Amino acid sequence: MKPRESLVRLKLFQVKEKRRQLGQLDLMMGEFERMASELDAQIQSEEKKAGITDMSHFAYPTFAKAARQRRDNLFGSIRDLIAQKEAAEASLAEAEAELAKAEALETRDGKVRDTEERPAAPDRRAMIG
Repeated sequence: MKPRESLVRLKLFQVKEKRRQLGQLDLMMGEFERMASELDAQIQSEEKKAGITDMSHFAYPTFAKAARQRRDNLFGSIRDLIAQKEAAEASLAEAEAELAKAEALETRDGKVRDTEERPAAPDRRAMIG
């Protein structure tokens, strides 16, 4: 295997890995958003059952307080994941640029090698008697 080919394969692997990481971040954010919406529904249900929506009220349901805290923690995690996703997107763009450079180098080197490896065409005039 030629060194340029292995470089292209490495860069391609890095690009695929970064895309996979972006996909995982998207899945995690979607899952956290779903969980937060479920907690919202549970909070509303508890508040409706108790008839109290003021969190500072002494009889506010404990479950609703705990669910609010978990929901807020999920929103914090989502914000962190958004920051990670932005960094991962920048890293992906950089990896794609490096892949494009490596492919261009291989293409250029491949064309140079092709012309070097081909035997010179015989001079047809020499064959004519």
